[in-house]
Amino acid sequence: MAQIERWADITWQGNIQGNGEITQTSSGALHDLPYTFASRVESPNGKTSPEELLAAAHGSCYAMFLSNVLAKAGTPAELLTVKATCGLARGDAGLNVESMQLDVTGRANGLTEAGLQAAADEAKAGCPISKALANNVRITLNVHLG
Repeated sequence: MAQIERWADITWQGNIQGNGEITQTSSGALHDLPYTFASRVESPNGKTSPEELLAAAHGSCYAMFLSNVLAKAGTPAELLTVKATCGLARGDAGLNVESMQLDVTGRANGLTEAGLQAAADEAKAGCPISKALANNVRITLNVHLG
């Protein structure tokens, strides 16, 4: 199978107190997104951070994968919502992404709480971003039928 590639162009000016920008992405959907060290560890002030982007990537990938798991189980999703929260810790060794919490609410005809939990666990194991983070970042699920 051919490798699928996506890209992002980024600029950074100055030292750690400088500023950066995601100038363009392969889809064109993300562009002109400023980020700074302060937006990462203090207040975002309208700027993004690598952790926010990681949370968005993981949450969106997970929702897609979960929808597929549910459809294959015969309970196609009517609506899935995922709030992904990336936990960044500051320690003696510097910054470290330690956790990702996925708060999932799902609604589907005939779906039970147990069925949603089983599908959510399967999606956690199979989602490409979950697999990329596995063994490096603690991923927790909070699942609710909605």
